[in-house]
Amino acid sequence: MARMHSRKKGKSGSTRPIIEKSPEWVTHSKEEIEKIILKLAKAEHRPSHIGLVLRDTYGVPDIKKALGKSVSAVLKEQKLQTKIPEDLFYLLKKELMIRNHMEKNKKDKVSKRGLQLTESKIHRLVKYYKRKEVLSREWDYTKDQLKFLVA
Repeated sequence: MARMHSRKKGKSGSTRPIIEKSPEWVTHSKEEIEKIILKLAKAEHRPSHIGLVLRDTYGVPDIKKALGKSVSAVLKEQKLQTKIPEDLFYLLKKELMIRNHMEKNKKDKVSKRGLQLTESKIHRLVKYYKRKEVLSREWDYTKDQLKFLVA
């Protein structure tokens, strides 16, 4: 399938093994993994970073196979999820970086186009999250609020 804002097809990724359960060499129990997730979440790490830390530091290759649920589901159960979903947060952060760049480089037309594409992705994602009731119907952001949302 082609990419949305370019005519390129994209790179093919590797496929995960079909194995249904966690490997035998994972030494941590489900309770230990959940405690690690909660500890990292309280240290204000995002779910993707928690997965990387569990993989690289603790040797847990796939959290979903080890626990039977995702990192986000664990955080949702413990009411530690963030107000803004992670993918939306990083798009807002990208928009802020592009806006800061545009203030310094006013004639950069390529960045202006990148800002337009990023804004359209944000609007589509916000519409999706409002429909799925992840965000409230009244949630909206402006250029002035952007720095506070990302901080």
